[in-house]
Amino acid sequence: MSDTATTATARRNAMGALIATCVTALVVNANTSAVSILIPAISADTGTPTSTLQWAVTGYSLVGAAVIVTSGSLGDVFGRRKIFLWGILLFIASCALIALSQEGLGVILGRCIQGAAGATILACGMSLISASNTGKAQLRAVTLWGAASAVGAAAGPLVGGLLASTLGWQGLFWIDAAIAAACIPVTLAAVAESNDPTRPKSIDFAGTVLIALILAPLIFALTEGSAWGWLSWRTILCFAITIAATIGFVVVERRIAAPMLDLRLLTNKVLVGATLSILLGAGTINAIMYVVSLYFQDPSALGMDSFQAGLATLPVAAAAVVIAPLITPIVGRIGARTTITVGFLAMTVSLVVLAFVTEQWSYGMFVLPLVALAAGMGLQNGPCSSLSTSSVEPREVGAASGLSNMARYVGSAVMTAIVASVYAGVTARREDAGLSDSAALAAGFSWSSISMAIWCALGVALVVLVGRNSGKGRTGELEVAQATASISHTITPPAPASSRR
Repeated sequence: MSDTATTATARRNAMGALIATCVTALVVNANTSAVSILIPAISADTGTPTSTLQWAVTGYSLVGAAVIVTSGSLGDVFGRRKIFLWGILLFIASCALIALSQEGLGVILGRCIQGAAGATILACGMSLISASNTGKAQLRAVTLWGAASAVGAAAGPLVGGLLASTLGWQGLFWIDAAIAAACIPVTLAAVAESNDPTRPKSIDFAGTVLIALILAPLIFALTEGSAWGWLSWRTILCFAITIAATIGFVVVERRIAAPMLDLRLLTNKVLVGATLSILLGAGTINAIMYVVSLYFQDPSALGMDSFQAGLATLPVAAAAVVIAPLITPIVGRIGARTTITVGFLAMTVSLVVLAFVTEQWSYGMFVLPLVALAAGMGLQNGPCSSLSTSSVEPREVGAASGLSNMARYVGSAVMTAIVASVYAGVTARREDAGLSDSAALAAGFSWSSISMAIWCALGVALVVLVGRNSGKGRTGELEVAQATASISHTITPPAPASSRR
């Protein structure tokens, strides 16, 4: 094959990878951010309580946390395009299952499957971009992927709300399935296969199962503990399973050839601090926006329909998108440690303001604190995403990135479970005490905000771990793009790759 033909093929593969991965990243992120807006509509249609449908959100994140690293490993070993395609097929199947479900159980099951599909698409999609591009082209591709993710996350609630108010809540999933299906022929025709020949062939399936066993009973306990009793045998059993699974996970990760988590990374204070900060920041904003979507649509609160609720979240999404390109200049001026501190302080103050909600609050009262919350999340999340990879040796970058990705899913699952339990529990107790529905809901929202403010305040303390050593890593252009794209996921810089057709 001539050099001209080789160059043309490489360009076609790079363009095909860019189109397929950006479109699927947009769809996955839009789907993820839209579901909370759809919960009231799904509840009304299926007769399933919103407290149960909370598992449509936490189940997605739980499975995603267990699968995100393993799916990337599968792509490295068996071929990234192949696993990426399986992720798309699984995503399409999960969309169909959810849209056809007549009961909440089907929706929850479909969302759990979708968590695995979404994690696979994002993990392997980023690897395909890295393998298909080099130098400046890689930087541009990474930036576009991050922009697609951001646009999807921002547009999801609005599009989901519009579809729920017109075609029904099922419309989002049918449209997402159709768009994902259109990416299959593009991937087959114009994306080159690649893998990582240096990676061990073993896959840490045991670690994947153990992560799920750690999180599932923990979330059950956090969700049902107040109803069961915190000292009841069921609650204690859930915590015991989580502890046992955690011990088992440590044992497995020490013995396996290619562990999901290299436990030696946990001795890196900067990485640990950055990862926990990512967990708290991503978890807090996902959790509080879940409650916001319920409160805005409750007839006894603001009484919005799905489209109005989606439209009401646009200022929050806009704040996250606007702050992203400003992160790097801010870090350059005041430093990563100060930027992260300011971000957590902004989030804490915003949640404290929201804790003063009363039944008299109109929508306008929510806008400024929610916008400040999103901006604060961007300020702490962007530098932490860069620090998580720049604080380790080059050979450890992939593992550190996987740890950050897992932290986002874990934070969303655990924090949403906490806030859902607080919101439902406080609201029910206040109603039982004789308060009106609107006053009880406001109290539930207030205590939900307080619970998240406490976690954000703890995040400020984590900055101590991101100390003076955080400046040792080199922050280059790829890390800048990483900070911009980290609204949804941390980007893994390219691993060694071999291509084959």
